[in-house]
Amino acid sequence: MTGVAAEVRAAIDAAADPEVAAALGRYFQVRPGGYGEGDVFAGVQLSRLRELVAPWRRVPFAAEDWLPLLTSPVHEHRLAALVVMAERAGRSGDAELDRICRCYLDHTAYVDNWDLVDVSAAKVLGRWLLDRDRTPLYDLTGSGSLWERRIAVVATHQLIRHGQTEDTYRLAVRLIGDREDLIHKAVGWMLREAGKHVDPAELLGFLDAYAADLPRTTLRYAIEHLPREVRRAYLAR
Repeated sequence: MTGVAAEVRAAIDAAADPEVAAALGRYFQVRPGGYGEGDVFAGVQLSRLRELVAPWRRVPFAAEDWLPLLTSPVHEHRLAALVVMAERAGRSGDAELDRICRCYLDHTAYVDNWDLVDVSAAKVLGRWLLDRDRTPLYDLTGSGSLWERRIAVVATHQLIRHGQTEDTYRLAVRLIGDREDLIHKAVGWMLREAGKHVDPAELLGFLDAYAADLPRTTLRYAIEHLPREVRRAYLAR
């Protein structure tokens, strides 16, 4: 283990709180049959974790420093690595961004809960794809892993921020039959963002075509910012 990984792990262990760990375990469903089954929490909230890793957000990313944490069985270790990767991706040049994202794509098996996905997918993968071929999104969407599918959807948030919505809508169609509620929520969230921040008419056109087929949760998320009477009309479908 490198000095960076050892220092970050020691800082997390020092800040760990068993009561917080128990609460986080319940919230992220580590129980048998839960979506986070088997995960291990040290007991550090995200806000505190961001404070702990702040010194390393200014240090260029080296995979050997962060892989021991990214592949750790402890949730907060993985989260710490992903927070730093996301922060570095937002301020790095092309070469460093490429290193970060290739490391990310090689280790998506460890990005295995919704908070880990949501803190990293748009800032790392989404930023990397802004001027690149979008094939990785469609590869991930076809994965048997709930978390890889969610990575693909949430990554488009960065594209939406740059006025690019085509992939959001295409992924939404591909995932209409998905059985996972956490995918339904992510798709609806991105549809809502596309309509709110880019083109409301484009969202309405999509809903006119697909509202009757969308999972109920997806539809409810997608229409949150529409006028009340419009929401009622789409829900009635």
